Amino acid sequence: MAAPTSPVNDHALTRRGAITLAAAATTAALAGPAYADDGRHGHRGLPDTVALPDGIRPEGIASGPGTTFYVGSVSDGRIVTGDLRGGGTRVLLAPATGRSLRGLFWDRRTGLVWAVGSLGTDAHVWAVGGRSGAVVADVLVPGGGFLNDLVVTERAVWVTDSQVDRLARIALTRRGLPGGPGATFLPLSGEWPGTAPNTFGANGIRELSDGSLVLNHSTAGGLWQVNPRTGVTREIEVRGGPRPVSGDGLVIRGNTLYNVRGSGGSDVSVYRLRRHNGAWVATARGLLTDATLDVPSTATFAAGSLWAVNARFGVASPDTASYWITRLETH
Repeated sequence: MAAPTSPVNDHALTRRGAITLAAAATTAALAGPAYADDGRHGHRGLPDTVALPDGIRPEGIASGPGTTFYVGSVSDGRIVTGDLRGGGTRVLLAPATGRSLRGLFWDRRTGLVWAVGSLGTDAHVWAVGGRSGAVVADVLVPGGGFLNDLVVTERAVWVTDSQVDRLARIALTRRGLPGGPGATFLPLSGEWPGTAPNTFGANGIRELSDGSLVLNHSTAGGLWQVNPRTGVTREIEVRGGPRPVSGDGLVIRGNTLYNVRGSGGSDVSVYRLRRHNGAWVATARGLLTDATLDVPSTATFAAGSLWAVNARFGVASPDTASYWITRLETH
């Protein structure tokens, strides 16, 4: 999480702010996994913002079938679901005393919403039915510090820990269901800068088209490629613009990587990914900004737009404050 910024004026929710994105040539998209967010729908008629329940204190967001979305609460551990075209929300997973949710990821193979966070002082990963809200799996992660984000790949759920320099791995069956006795761990090595006490390290995580993983580092900045077999990490070279100096959630859509708050502000840094001489290179394409962004924590791609959830860290009276999702056009 970055240092909080001043909250946006709530009246700005009815106005569309300026969105800036450096012009990018249209390139062939890198093949994405079949279980990632999709953008099969156009963005015509979609709202600029989507209201969330007051006091929810959101952090994670995922998009499901069609224009369905899921948002988790860091304060009471509930998950709410709704439609990005508007029309309110309903509770999918009821609140629980001591539970805090952060990253979310929807797997279209199973319809499960995976969530990471904590219950009291213990780190957990949950799998929740995207329609029923039933808890299908609850995996305790021993030694977890601050589980922050996750990605579902073909055979595993990979989880970042912002206070421990390792990734947690939960094995999946070929059908995408939990397939092992618990979490295993992959220490981060190689060029990984490490995490000093009382700071945040690994935060966002996504899968690249070659099966490797990409992380950001909230304190040291940068984009980092991880070999999921060895844990060896190397920094991804950034060309054509500034290297990210921070970061929260990550989104990959085709060959474009979106790094939420990569500049440290209330915006989204945009990079084009490509392979060059056997390594990944990220070319900076600019920033997505909007007047209604107020410390976004992460985003999801759906219906032809990027949807950023505003965590509003540092807002006065967070347990009663208003919260919302901001739609960002990416073209």
